[in-house]
Amino acid sequence: MSATATATTQAATSLSEKQSRILEYLRENADTQTYFKSRLIGDALDLSAKEVGTNMPAIQNGDFEVDVEKWGYSSSTTWKVTA
Repeated sequence: MSATATATTQAATSLSEKQSRILEYLRENADTQTYFKSRLIGDALDLSAKEVGTNMPAIQNGDFEVDVEKWGYSSSTTWKVTA
């Protein structure tokens, strides 16, 4: 296993269960979608928009091979995600 893969695996294990689910959702959908609303992520994962917003900074600040940027606030926080 490469050093990068090891670091990513170790960082991913430090995420909570909700954060891991959100990260997996973003990874699965980042190839076909760039902007994600907290409300829609929550709907897909059976979480509230607030839970998504509360857990997103751990993903945003980590090194998980996806870049997450808070993008907009109208009607639900929008996140710009690039893989």
